Amino acid sequence: MGKLIIWLLAAGKMGKLLLTCGTMLLSIVAYSWVYGWRYAVGFVALILVHEMGHYVAARQRGLQVGAPTFIPFVGAWIELKELPHDVETEAYIGFAGPLAGTLASLACYYFARNSDSDLLLAVAYSGFMLNLFNLIPISPLDGGRITAIISPKVWLAGVPLLAALFFYHPSPMLILVAVLAYPQIKEAIWGGSTRDASYYVVTRDARINYGVMYLVLVAFLAMMSYSVHEMLPSR
Repeated sequence: MGKLIIWLLAAGKMGKLLLTCGTMLLSIVAYSWVYGWRYAVGFVALILVHEMGHYVAARQRGLQVGAPTFIPFVGAWIELKELPHDVETEAYIGFAGPLAGTLASLACYYFARNSDSDLLLAVAYSGFMLNLFNLIPISPLDGGRITAIISPKVWLAGVPLLAALFFYHPSPMLILVAVLAYPQIKEAIWGGSTRDASYYVVTRDARINYGVMYLVLVAFLAMMSYSVHEMLPSR
């Protein structure tokens, strides 16, 4: 019986690994049809680093979390088997993904400049833009999870940003984000949160620290996105 249990546990872990690898491969194939396989590999790798940032942060806070799962042209997510116990933990986990993704994009940018690689420059640009998009202050995006520590009402600032993006570049993914965000926006406007009030209890220093880190990362990603975009046409 003991061997059977061990075998089942090993099979379960192998199944999760196969799911991650399989959906990653599916995403690479899908992106390669449009952008070519080399770009697809680099882009999916940046998404993986972003999600692993969330994964490591969740494990650091003692939460059970599943391996990343990918959906082509949508992105990826990790399954939190345990929800954060407070808003600071949620902000910590939310911030870790864009931070890890930004560092990976910077690495691509560094090697692109040193090797004169148009491919790596394009991958770096996509990474900066991907992480900047994720910082829009609206849940379920990472920006919404981070800014919740300041106040859920900050999510209201994400509504016009999401709408402007849709009118500028209509996308089914933006519609999906809007649908998922609706309950949180409703909560921010009319209240009625399903969470206990103690969930949002946090020190003023924590609010200030996360607010400053969020704004600095947004400003840096915006600057890098613009800078790298200006390089691409000339190269």
